[in-house]
Amino acid sequence: MNLDARATDRVIAPGETIEKTLRFTREDILAFARLSHDTNPLHVDTRAAQRARFGEIIASGQQSAGILMGMLATHYSRDTDGVKREMLCLNMNFAFKGPVFADQEVTLRWKVASSQWNSKLQGVLAHLDGSVSVVEDKPLVVGRGTILVKEIVE
Repeated sequence: MNLDARATDRVIAPGETIEKTLRFTREDILAFARLSHDTNPLHVDTRAAQRARFGEIIASGQQSAGILMGMLATHYSRDTDGVKREMLCLNMNFAFKGPVFADQEVTLRWKVASSQWNSKLQGVLAHLDGSVSVVEDKPLVVGRGTILVKEIVE
């Protein structure tokens, strides 16, 4: 069964926000660096990080970006609200404005800037703005993304 523009707000709506607050521990940062083959001393060597520009272990940009993308995938492939959907990332861009330090509490957030029905793709194209910030401070990471969300009708 094909859906139409009436499904747009049911699967994703402008203004919708997804948010998560977390803390990257030194162990989290080290484990991610190992898994992603990122041997930058800023992520794995406390002494080297202390000598460097930031003076402390920092999370890699890909770690923050990966969690932001994971938040989208989890949220827009859910069915816990009675609407079955699937999501596909089409485009993601990230700018790294400042370091995410070990044991620093940060808020990761996406907000839907716009969404529109796409008849060719039979789903909703949405543009989102994302960020990683220390609570009530300027963003450390800024993201922009385009995703496709489809309602699954069986």
